[in-house]
Amino acid sequence: MEELEGSYPVRLPVWWGRRGAAGPHPELEGVTGRFVVIRHPKKFRRFEQFIARILRAPKELRRPLDDMNSLLWELCDGTRTYEEICQLLDNTFHERIAPVRERTGAAITRFNQLGLIGLSHKPFEGEWEHGTGIDPSGELEDPDASLNLEWD
Repeated sequence: MEELEGSYPVRLPVWWGRRGAAGPHPELEGVTGRFVVIRHPKKFRRFEQFIARILRAPKELRRPLDDMNSLLWELCDGTRTYEEICQLLDNTFHERIAPVRERTGAAITRFNQLGLIGLSHKPFEGEWEHGTGIDPSGELEDPDASLNLEWD
């Protein structure tokens, strides 16, 4: 977790929205405590695309996050350090997230490996949009209404 020390985790451009009622969360701007769902367009090879059309497979991958990862996602806006995020998560979830530094570090590392969160050594200054409902691929349609997702 040493590579995370002093870093500013920041969401990369990806479509995400919120659903459900607010859960436990700190009273901070942009933090709702609601469940987050991340959407990606699926990338198929030529043969896979043919099979997907025949089987009418979904054209997108959805990643619904649990309450702790949803709050982590909202906190990773590039303005808070890894240490500040750990403290906020610990104050919110107490024993449920213990040991907080290891669990938070593992989650941020996994989001980073998936290309969802970047790590900076300076605060994020708005170099890209990282809010809800942004589709950098331009391939996603509006989500199915049955998902009850909200985005700005």
